Amino acid sequence: MSSTDIPTLDGPERRVHWAVRDCWTLVRRELTHLVREPAVIAWQLGFPIVSVLLFVYVFGSAMDVGDGADYVSYAMPGMFAMTMAFGFMNTAMAVAVEKERGVIDRFRSMPMAPSAVVTGRGVSDVLHAGLDLLILAGIALVIGWRSDGGPLASLAAFGLLLLLRFALIWIGVLLGLLVPNTEAAGNLFAVAFPFGMVSSVFTPPSLMPDWLGTIAMWNPVSATAGAIRELFGNPMPTGGSWIEENALLMAVVWPLLITAVVLPLAIRKYQRLSG
Repeated sequence: MSSTDIPTLDGPERRVHWAVRDCWTLVRRELTHLVREPAVIAWQLGFPIVSVLLFVYVFGSAMDVGDGADYVSYAMPGMFAMTMAFGFMNTAMAVAVEKERGVIDRFRSMPMAPSAVVTGRGVSDVLHAGLDLLILAGIALVIGWRSDGGPLASLAAFGLLLLLRFALIWIGVLLGLLVPNTEAAGNLFAVAFPFGMVSSVFTPPSLMPDWLGTIAMWNPVSATAGAIRELFGNPMPTGGSWIEENALLMAVVWPLLITAVVLPLAIRKYQRLSG
């Protein structure tokens, strides 16, 4: 992480090289932890997997999403989006743990790029999210879900899911820096649960009470869920509102807006941490 062995670069090039190299060092650190603790992946995927089994096999036969749509085809894209949405809790917990153990203070005392801690966390969490999606997609295929949208559309759908996860990482970083300890970070599930559930993940907003349906329609998770249902070629019963009809557009706009607002706040909070 030292800059002493970058002698051939000057000015902005040297700083960029330094930032990229330190970011990659922290990404490798996170991936090493992941390889050595595979149980973490199983634990983090526990909730979406249990939700798949509950909603598909226990409640699925009683769920009517309209237009004669198959519930597995409707619910699985929602499960993908919900897994990405709930991922910010893992980020917040990881940041809170490192802050409490003094790891972040140690990073701040080292000759490393100031941005590396935040960007390293972002890149490693996106890679982690990609692995989560791969595992969840395998489970979806086993229970009978299929994408009818073609290879390119399916890749675009997974790209939108990672874009949502990328945006929510910064909310996780900010919350992890704001909470006083890991116990408080664990309580963030109370925030994440309604954020993921009051959406179109399991039920079309048009079937909810008007006020609740409006909230669900404008939930960024609903935009991503609606967009990837379209890309996957899965049934998409909607109430015909503007936000639902433009889900693909909003699946890009929401993550960019969240990143533009929250990322500077997260960096500012990190820079102002007391030693």
